[in-house]
Amino acid sequence: MKNVTLRQLRVFGAVARNLNFSRAARELHLTQPAVSMQIKQLEESAGLPLFEQVGKKIFLTEAGRELAHYSRNVTQQLIEAAEALAELKDVNRGRLQLTIISTAKYFAPKFIAGFCRARPGVTLRLDVCNRETLLGRLSRNETDLVIMGHPPQDMDLTLEPFAPNPHVIIAAPEHPLARARRIPLKRIASEIFLIREPGSGTRRLMERVFGDHGLAVNASMEIGSDETIKQAVMAGMGIGFLSSHTVQLELHARRLVTLDVIGFPVTRSWYLVHRRDKRLSPVARAFKEFLLEETAGLRQTPAPPHRARRH
Repeated sequence: MKNVTLRQLRVFGAVARNLNFSRAARELHLTQPAVSMQIKQLEESAGLPLFEQVGKKIFLTEAGRELAHYSRNVTQQLIEAAEALAELKDVNRGRLQLTIISTAKYFAPKFIAGFCRARPGVTLRLDVCNRETLLGRLSRNETDLVIMGHPPQDMDLTLEPFAPNPHVIIAAPEHPLARARRIPLKRIASEIFLIREPGSGTRRLMERVFGDHGLAVNASMEIGSDETIKQAVMAGMGIGFLSSHTVQLELHARRLVTLDVIGFPVTRSWYLVHRRDKRLSPVARAFKEFLLEETAGLRQTPAPPHRARRH
């Protein structure tokens, strides 16, 4: 069937339900000749009669029964599509796809939970991943919004700084420098560091901080997660450079300490990020507004995201 219109299917559905052209016309607020014309055009497209008249009654032909089956499916799918589009317009019922860098899992969930409590009808998909995976999803437009600490330079993004992200140097409580004060960065650079994998935003920042002072990091081991670095530092295998948000529990339990290094903590910002060409849904816009409003008191004038400040 070619050139069948939704209007024709709507008229056909009404006639098939009522088995009466006059009642179908009243239901559709059309004239009976207009209904008859739509059915005639539909039968011409089908190449088969869809109704037959026996006495004063009309009945569906075999072709009519087949078309009625598919017409109901099409109508139902259109209803579902309309409901889905309406849901996307509703900031209380839509869907939000949010991706956060693994380090942000210690900080961001309390704000995400607050948004979900305020809008319990929203369906949230939350992905926690490393930098490489996160940037891949951004480049392929597979997520609505991203929370990260070190946005890339080579993508056309909208960046909204919303909270400070201080970085510290951590050690085991029994480390020889644990009680030292005002430790020069040159002295700390000679210590054995446990560092994140290449490409990690935390590693990039650490290398920029030390590199800005003409220093290289004495890295003994590359480790792919903050949790493992914390465990290794607690075991006395070396010291680490991490966002302070990742170590609050361990500091409180006195299983780790922050070293008093001159110029630390190094504070950058957490960013809410999306592609500049991304057409944010109403729910995504609502989350963005919620996050920026909730963190208004935390915000600071951020350092440039791609260069470490000198200390």
